[in-house]
Amino acid sequence: MTGSEVPPPSFSFRLAYVPGVTPTKWTRIWNERLPEIPLTLVPVSAAEAFGVLRDGGESGADAGFVRLPVDGPDLSAIPLYTETTVVVVPKDHLVAAVDEVTLDDLADEVVLNPLDSTLAWETLPGQPAKERPATTVDAVELVAAGVGLLVVPQSLARLHHRRDLTYRPVLDAPESRVALSWPQEETTDLVEHLIGIVRGRTVNSTRGRPLPARNAQGRQGTQGTQGTQGTDKGKGKGKRPDKAAEGRRKPARGGSGSGSGSASGSGAKPTGKSGSTGGARRGKPRRRP
Repeated sequence: MTGSEVPPPSFSFRLAYVPGVTPTKWTRIWNERLPEIPLTLVPVSAAEAFGVLRDGGESGADAGFVRLPVDGPDLSAIPLYTETTVVVVPKDHLVAAVDEVTLDDLADEVVLNPLDSTLAWETLPGQPAKERPATTVDAVELVAAGVGLLVVPQSLARLHHRRDLTYRPVLDAPESRVALSWPQEETTDLVEHLIGIVRGRTVNSTRGRPLPARNAQGRQGTQGTQGTQGTDKGKGKGKRPDKAAEGRRKPARGGSGSGSGSASGSGAKPTGKSGSTGGARRGKPRRRP
């Protein structure tokens, strides 16, 4: 489908999302603005997300919420928010007694590095494990078994929450950025409307084809007014400033949350390093005799 075509009544816009991202709010707004174009959510792993976007059609997705960086110039991306990085530990671990830690505080700990890790490490913290877990889920199980600790974006710590585990922010660890991405050559009017939704634009300020007019019965028609292609095509590529209304909450300090949070606010914060909170306890406490 090109940007100037009107989708048929049976058309479904396919939106992929990686673990940790919960597009609840954006989905609700889409359904309010485009009720006659179903939004199909496609859960994908971080590793397969870009392939799904390139596939398109019924086997792929029209756009997706991914973790930066994108893996090629053929994909456009608009950064949305930056997540807090946390270390997952057993509740009786010494780290659980403080509010936040640094990588130096983990120097003597075994730190697990799963094969599907979303963090870009220059140097892995702590002591290496004998083997790399295949997935983050496997790594969480090993943390619960007392094998080691796990450093992940906060949304993943919440997604894989267990009652016997908790997490604490790691101030100087790499951060994960979440973005909306789509194939650069497929910047359709529906993609433009999705961009407007995640950026907090109103209906009237959204670029691309105007939304179909409602008829006398209050139902939205399937034919839209002819408009011009949006001007955001091909821009972004991971270089736009974060402007989305989502993910602007301050990261939670202290114990683990349950569930995956709302929309995109799981540990999200504006792009850039955040300063430490005054009065917060840092570092591992001394071991008791």
